[in-house]
Amino acid sequence: MPYPMIALDDLAVRFGGVAALSGVTFTAGASEFIGVIGPNGAGKTTLFNVISGMVSPSAGAFRIDGVDLIGQRAHVFNRVGIARTFQTARVFRNLSVRENVEFGLRLPGRRGGRARHLRTEADDLLDRLGLRPQAGLTAGSLPPTRQRLIEIGMALATNPRVLLLDEVAAGLTQGEAKTMASLIRDLRSERDMCVIWIEHNVEVLMRTVERVLVLHHGEVLADGPPARITKDPVVIDAYLGETAVD
Repeated sequence: MPYPMIALDDLAVRFGGVAALSGVTFTAGASEFIGVIGPNGAGKTTLFNVISGMVSPSAGAFRIDGVDLIGQRAHVFNRVGIARTFQTARVFRNLSVRENVEFGLRLPGRRGGRARHLRTEADDLLDRLGLRPQAGLTAGSLPPTRQRLIEIGMALATNPRVLLLDEVAAGLTQGEAKTMASLIRDLRSERDMCVIWIEHNVEVLMRTVERVLVLHHGEVLADGPPARITKDPVVIDAYLGETAVD
């Protein structure tokens, strides 16, 4: 039986006396589209930090294709095809939009090696994200909503197998959030990658993803398709509330 692409087994992360994650067991296969929800402090970003190699767990196992990655440096995670965004977009504000995307194409740890035709590949990505008209502008001159797209472009430039999105709809209107969700859904299909998306806009997330992981107090509260999660009384009581479900 083949390994799941991502496998976390009884994972724990502690910061001093605080348990950010406790006993988290979770798998994700290639091309899965998974949403992660939970209240503030539930451990969602810590989970991403483990999967992207920014935090080493205190206990448990974390494997990609059956290979243990605990203790490996962050560039190794990039080489095996993991890319991420952050709650606040991290872009090179003084570089142009195109140069930001080219940075991802130049990374030594980029899966498949460095791109051969930087400008062409960068412009193709910018076209796909609707950023080509702003290609020559500095990233810092654009509003935060556009900087989120730049960051997604930088992540895609590394040719990921797994894309971790941390609240990319934050600060967007409901219409803009739906457009973002549609873009993410299409990119996932076009690139045949696994997407794991943390989002507080539950309505948009539930209508977009195929599976939902619910975290609460650092533990997995529920895991399943959106239709089942929205009817789970434990999830409703702990996080969603009756109004959100309605």
